[in-house]
Amino acid sequence: MFCINLNTNDPFFNLAIEEFLLKNSKEEYLILGVNNPSVIIGKHQSGHREVNTKFVYENHIPVIRRISGGGTVFHDNGNLNFSFIRQSESGKQVDFRKYTQPVIDFLVSIGVEVKFAGKNDLKVDGYKISGNAEHIHRNRVLHHGTLLFNSSLDMLRNSIRKDTSCYTSRAVISNPASVMNLNEKLNTFKDIDEFRLGMLNYFKTNLSDFVPYELTQTEIVQAESLADSKYKRWEWNWAYGPEYTFNNNYVMNKVYHSCSMYIKDGIIRECFIEGSDQMNRIAGKLIGCRHMVDDMSVVLRKENIFLTEDDIYNFF
Repeated sequence: MFCINLNTNDPFFNLAIEEFLLKNSKEEYLILGVNNPSVIIGKHQSGHREVNTKFVYENHIPVIRRISGGGTVFHDNGNLNFSFIRQSESGKQVDFRKYTQPVIDFLVSIGVEVKFAGKNDLKVDGYKISGNAEHIHRNRVLHHGTLLFNSSLDMLRNSIRKDTSCYTSRAVISNPASVMNLNEKLNTFKDIDEFRLGMLNYFKTNLSDFVPYELTQTEIVQAESLADSKYKRWEWNWAYGPEYTFNNNYVMNKVYHSCSMYIKDGIIRECFIEGSDQMNRIAGKLIGCRHMVDDMSVVLRKENIFLTEDDIYNFF
C-alpha cells in the first residue's frame, strides 16, 4: 500500500486527489493530510441547510462537497485527515470498523482509550473525535475520516447550522455530536505536525505493505484539473444536492415578513414573500436566481432594495 503524506493544505486539491486515485489507479493508498479551514458536506446533503451561511460567508470559509455520503465536517489546520483507498470484494465493501481499526490501534498505542461508536464515529469519553465516510467505485473503496487534534472548536460549532427548521428536504441530515480535541488527552505531541508524524511512523512500522509514495507530476496536474473543474465549482458544491424548500418569518424595516422558496439544482424556482408591497413584488424577480448571497443581493440592488448586512441572511 502506497502512503502519501500530502504537502499541501488546499482542501480542493486534497479532495480531488482522492477521487483521481480511486478512479484512475489499481493501486492501494493510505493518504494523510491537513486542510485549511473548510466545511466539507456529504454528497447527498443540501449545503445551506448544513452550514451557517452567514458565518462561512463572512469568514470566507469554502463549502466543498465530497463524493462520499454521510454528514458535514469541519476541517482546519488542527484536524488530521486520513484516507484509505483499497481494492474490495463485492458485498463486503462498506466496512467502517475495518478501515478505522488501524487508526484505533494507533490511538490506543499512544494511550488514548478510543471506541468505535454508532455507524461511523470514533469517540473518547463519549465525545466525538473522528467522523468517517465511504464511497464505492466499482471494485474499489475510498474510506476517509477526520481526527480532531487541536482544531478550533469555536470555528467548528459556528460553521455548522444549529437550527435547520427553515429547511425541508429529502437530503441527508447530519447528526450533531459533542466533540473534543485529542490534545486534551495527550501531552506526547506538541502540535499536529508531531501527531501526524507519530501516526505516519506507527503505520510504517505496523502495516506490512506500507510503501512511501510521492505523487507524480502527472497525478498532480490531473488532480489540479479535477479540483478546478469540479471541487471549486458552484455546480458541484451547491447545486448538486437534492431540491429543498425554505420558509422563514422575519422582521425587516420594522415590517413583519414571511418568505417561502423552492430551490432545485441550486436555483430559486418558486418564491413568495408576504409583508411589504415592495418585497411582495420582488419575489418574482428572484425566480431563476441562484440561491446564493451574492446573486440574491445583486437582484435586490437592481430593484433598488438595499438591505443591511444582516438582512440578506433572512433568505438562508
